[in-house]
Amino acid sequence: MKKKLFSMLMASAMTASLLAGCGSSAETTTTTTTTTTTDAGTTETATTTTDAGTTETATTTDSTASSDATTINVYRCTFNLASPDSAQVQKVQDAINAYIADKIPVQINLTDIGSGEYTEKANLALANNEINLLWTASWEGTIGTNDLYPANAVYDLTDIIQGTDLYNSMAEGQWEAAKYDGKIYFVPVYKDNVEGYDFMFRKDLVDQHNWDITSVKKLADLEPMLADAKADGLKYPFLTQKTAMFYRWYIDSFDFFTADSATNFFAVDRKTDEVVDTIQTPEYLEFCKLMADWADKGYISEDDFTKVTTDTTTQTQDWAISWWTDIPVNDEANARYGQDVVMQPATSRWAHSTSALGSCYCVTANSTPEQAKACVDFLGLLYTDSTLADMYTFGIEGEDFTYDANHQVEQTSDKYNHSMWESANATIVTPLSNEPANKAELYDAFNGGANTSSAAGFRFDKTPVEDKYTACANLFESYGFPLENGGIPAADVEKTIEKYQAALDEAGYQDVLAEFQSQYDAWKASK
Repeated sequence: MKKKLFSMLMASAMTASLLAGCGSSAETTTTTTTTTTTDAGTTETATTTTDAGTTETATTTDSTASSDATTINVYRCTFNLASPDSAQVQKVQDAINAYIADKIPVQINLTDIGSGEYTEKANLALANNEINLLWTASWEGTIGTNDLYPANAVYDLTDIIQGTDLYNSMAEGQWEAAKYDGKIYFVPVYKDNVEGYDFMFRKDLVDQHNWDITSVKKLADLEPMLADAKADGLKYPFLTQKTAMFYRWYIDSFDFFTADSATNFFAVDRKTDEVVDTIQTPEYLEFCKLMADWADKGYISEDDFTKVTTDTTTQTQDWAISWWTDIPVNDEANARYGQDVVMQPATSRWAHSTSALGSCYCVTANSTPEQAKACVDFLGLLYTDSTLADMYTFGIEGEDFTYDANHQVEQTSDKYNHSMWESANATIVTPLSNEPANKAELYDAFNGGANTSSAAGFRFDKTPVEDKYTACANLFESYGFPLENGGIPAADVEKTIEKYQAALDEAGYQDVLAEFQSQYDAWKASK
């Protein structure tokens, strides 16, 4: 199977991104909305197509918007459910609109998309100018922050955000860390705004086998535990979550400042403070060989490197050990995965150029000034009003969640279920019942205790070599992804890395690497 997959992957070519279809900042959409009230009292809104060719999907809402309210289309991703329940999302939308109606002149059309489809569907909606407020992240593919900004797909909020409730909801340092070219295009979710990773174990297996997880300092130390898990008959002894993890597991060695696994072949070596080709480092060979060896031994399933596993596989008992992004309250994973898990640090924590943008929002460039202001107003209320933040995160009280005796949240729904980190600020979302009541203070301490990368603040401008950069990134699915997920037989790893590098060089990699180094040297000289 792996040999066959290997041949197929080497022959494949990644299709071009849909992002090229995103509207630029020079294109402004005008939306005309007609509102009618039915006999049942429901408000129906239909959106016309503008001369610019923008089409907005018609929506129906139970809440009647004020005639002077601006309607914005909000797109967000859900990670806790395989597929959101559209009827429940509609109910949450209506409840939010009813709650904010007398607070801000804004109404929302809420679209919630499962993480497995989010990139594709949100990207298509972006291309069709159907979004005003978009959830994204530095690590997202295709619609990540480093994709949207150079495509002129995001609205410059610098002038309209100053002095607002939204701006005042966070320390100025958060805004500085989120800037591109000195301007504010992205609104960070204040959460664990530094980056580090943990080994994650199912607690019942730790107890059953009496594993000493404190002895695990590096990936190779997991092997005896993986052997136990395989002997137990588990399908996924080591669950990669179909994620290329080199740029996460080796964050102590490199600053992968592109924040994109598809371009993790560019990084700053923390020891030398120079830009390096990570594909040629001993660390990359070590990692790919280990993944291949584990796959050969049956510790990594072909489901990961063929992308059959989903974001809800971690909610099953089919796995033993996986990974987790370190946060101040790691117990949050218990609720997310519906079972007790325990963590062991795998890396240090780092503050760098994209760590503040691990979860954020942007206003799309096709939005009108009125819509952009409405987005800022909505986020300002979301980031400062606990009732709205809880509703947006957890859903309808009594249906999707309840408050316990300590006024902490117990999530009860399989129809609407989000987490704080992809919703609103840690300081305003009510802690879960299994989390410390002082969660906000823990986040402040967590963010303040990280290492600062020497490359923090550097952002690469790929414009001079954009075609070559894109051509290199397009090779990742054929080479990098299978190499990093055990999809290449151990005996073929070294020659596959050689082919990977050759393909990169043919695509113009050396020119891009030189441009990275030149820009980084200039940035260091200007500090």
